Amino acid sequence: MDVTTVEFDRQYRTNSSEGYHLRDVQGNLARLDLHFASSNVYASLVLRRDLAEAEILSLIKHVDEALVMSAETPRDDFYVSVYRGDEVGFFSDDFHAGHGQQVRLRPGGTLERNLDDMDDSDEFVSP
Repeated sequence: MDVTTVEFDRQYRTNSSEGYHLRDVQGNLARLDLHFASSNVYASLVLRRDLAEAEILSLIKHVDEALVMSAETPRDDFYVSVYRGDEVGFFSDDFHAGHGQQVRLRPGGTLERNLDDMDDSDEFVSP
């Protein structure tokens, strides 16, 4: 994987954190959440497909150079937790009120099938 092709699509920014969708030439690559503490930076990286360890390390280095070091905040260390997973859905306050009608779900996903089975008298109970 050529990390120079990775694009960072920022989803949010606060005083101490940022969230990104990462894409490359093959499509969706990962979800990244950065949290800037007083002297360290913490990251959660959720990969959407399998990568070799060398590719993961290269991606982390690219994130560090492109996003962390350019953030103009102190950086004594950069701690990254890496996971492999798929997005199940996107939830908001409207979800509970509308039983999922306003939620973007992965087509054919388990949650989507369960919501299709619900009728108006059903109540969604979070696990």
